[in-house]
Amino acid sequence: MNELGLLDTQKAIKDCKDTFISALAEELNLSRVSAPLFVLQDSGFNDNLNGVERPVAFDIKESGKIAEVVHSLAKWKRFALKKYGFGMHMGLYTDMNAIRRDEIVDNIHSLYVDQWDWEKVISAEDRNLDYLKDTVRSIYKVIRSTCKIIREKYNIVGKVNLPEEIAFVTTQELEDKYPNLTPQERENVTAKEYGAVFIMQIGGILKSGKKHDGRAPDYDDWSLNGDIFVDYPTIGRGLELSSMGIRVDRKSLLAQLEKENATDRLQLPFHNALANGKLPLSIGGGIGQSRLCMFMLDKRHIGEVQPSVWSDREIENCKKQGITLL
Repeated sequence: MNELGLLDTQKAIKDCKDTFISALAEELNLSRVSAPLFVLQDSGFNDNLNGVERPVAFDIKESGKIAEVVHSLAKWKRFALKKYGFGMHMGLYTDMNAIRRDEIVDNIHSLYVDQWDWEKVISAEDRNLDYLKDTVRSIYKVIRSTCKIIREKYNIVGKVNLPEEIAFVTTQELEDKYPNLTPQERENVTAKEYGAVFIMQIGGILKSGKKHDGRAPDYDDWSLNGDIFVDYPTIGRGLELSSMGIRVDRKSLLAQLEKENATDRLQLPFHNALANGKLPLSIGGGIGQSRLCMFMLDKRHIGEVQPSVWSDREIENCKKQGITLL
């Protein structure tokens, strides 16, 4: 158990975030931009997640239009790449704050989401598995180096197993290997086996007729995406630190919208611009700030590194375990 007090934890959180994002921006050639907390409902910019989560919404007095607090900036970033004039293999990152009101909260899930959203311009030739894997390796290198710096500086002694290289496995390979396990159980077993793994191809239907996990059809190309997981013995499971991928082009956008019976979205400004070739090809993703800090500081609950709202039952469970929530 790590013994950092509340004030030292706050200092370590800032140190962790500053160290990581500075190194990531240099590694991926990213510049920081400001991001919206909410977007217009009819813009098509909000992340629909699995399509069932309700965004926090409100009416704007002046116009009467509806604005939604973002779930993530997965689509907004691609528009921003064009607006700000980023060149080839250049990109942006931003501090994204979101409210996910339908989240089932526990020690790694919160109603409040804070992450670095990043996006980078790529060419048509870059839309392949090798480019995706190279980008994942770059991000993992920064995760690993930052973890080493922070844990040494703050004398964090919790057991961690970050191998030199990250492994790659597809969701279909996991289903074939562990047909009787749930998707989450497959993730945990695989994270423990490899220490760090990028689980690829999320969103499409597997041979079983089921999905590994839901993924909106209008940002990631389901054949060129995935999640970064690390083994986290402190909580006895794998921990997802990042969701990312090469973004849809016109062909994959239309195909995935068709599969999800969501072609009506083509009338929205974002989707219309993408379908008509008015937005750059890109790769991007989100990296959980609190998840990363939780992992690097050996915390057992995400509420130890971010303030949020918890149920009475969750608060009582934390008290019993000696966990102090911010």
